[in-house]
Amino acid sequence: MKIFKYIFLLFLIAIIGGSIYIATLDGDYQIEESKIIDAPPSLLFKEVNNYKNWEVWGPWRKEDPNMVVTYNQKTTGVGAGYSWQGDTAEDGNIITTDVIPNKEIHQEVTIKNPLSESKSNIYWNFEPIENGKTKLVWGIKADKSFWDKAYSLTQKETPTEIWKPYLNKGLTSIDTIVTNKMKAYDINVDGITQHSGGFYMYTTTASKNNSKMLSAKMGEMLPSVLQFMESNNIAVSGAPMTVYKEVDEQNNTVIISSGIPTNSKVVTPLDSNILCGFMDSQQVLKTTLKGNYNNLAQTWMVAENYIKNHNIEKTPNAEPFEIYITDPEKYPNPADWVTELYIPVQQQNEASFTDKITRQNSNLEH
Repeated sequence: MKIFKYIFLLFLIAIIGGSIYIATLDGDYQIEESKIIDAPPSLLFKEVNNYKNWEVWGPWRKEDPNMVVTYNQKTTGVGAGYSWQGDTAEDGNIITTDVIPNKEIHQEVTIKNPLSESKSNIYWNFEPIENGKTKLVWGIKADKSFWDKAYSLTQKETPTEIWKPYLNKGLTSIDTIVTNKMKAYDINVDGITQHSGGFYMYTTTASKNNSKMLSAKMGEMLPSVLQFMESNNIAVSGAPMTVYKEVDEQNNTVIISSGIPTNSKVVTPLDSNILCGFMDSQQVLKTTLKGNYNNLAQTWMVAENYIKNHNIEKTPNAEPFEIYITDPEKYPNPADWVTELYIPVQQQNEASFTDKITRQNSNLEH
């Protein structure tokens, strides 16, 4: 009997010693990774805030394709979440606990291991940096319970070794998916229509005829026109526009007037570089671009080919123009920007056909 008593005492000592050892292990950890992404914070926030988007870029889903996911009734914002049952991964759930729109997201993740439920806090930071880019930070931190520490002794990898690859893979996938969504565009030749014309405030300059230079020039001109109109209480009656006054194909230069419509004639001071112009009502070929402005060159090409292929005559010495329907400040995704191109044409019956060009990433769902 004594031998059993000694064995029991040794076993008890081992348990006590092991418990003391486990209790003294460092249970705190924090792991985070970051990536600079060429996208605005609001667009990245929208991608991360919706758990259904995680199906596409969540790194653990790729490693366990048979994972069964059940979404909460709410999938965005505070209280949103989902649970999962893994084939190879451990079961668990995640819930959003706090949100600061376009800045931070905080979540709690629970993973069920054989000894207990392990809880960790996940956080996302969306930090705007220069040139419209974002520093996206994805991190996880936790204070392990006693049983979490005990279970970790059975694992070959540390929390850092486990989580770091997931965080990096996830950030890389988010970068690819969001930037591809931003590149999607659609060009549609709407046909021949009548444009009503009207008064508009404008300023004029010369530029190289390339999208980058033109965008830079317009980015300077349109705000100055709007500021002039606001300072002088001049009503705005339409979306910003650019009129192509002269095009020098040989030297690849243009003279453009960028402006904003108003509802009546305005007399400006003699020394003002902001003027008031008038556009006659005219028949035009309308072509619509939905997408980034860097696709405008192709939009012009599509419109010109349409005119050529359908034997449409352009109005001699007429001035084509673009109207920018959407405000990029309100639409962070360039794929949502809408630009209308109008090329004046000779009087004829309205075209009953349209051409359409669509470019989308076949791997994305919109």
